[in-house]
Amino acid sequence: MSDIDALQVAQRIDTVLDILVAGDVNSALRNLEILKSELLAQAGAQKNVGADRSKSPWEV
Repeated sequence: MSDIDALQVAQRIDTVLDILVAGDVNSALRNLEILKSELLAQAGAQKNVGADRSKSPWEV
């Protein structure tokens, strides 16, 4: 089982939201991709987990 610090993740999401509010969509997207890759690496799921997974209803 992985040790994911929920508080740290929430703070980083808050930072991304601040970047979005400031209007820098490209930086926000880059930061989300970095966060995603770090979380996947920490969870030990570095293989391509999204290939066979269908998108959630709220994803565009």
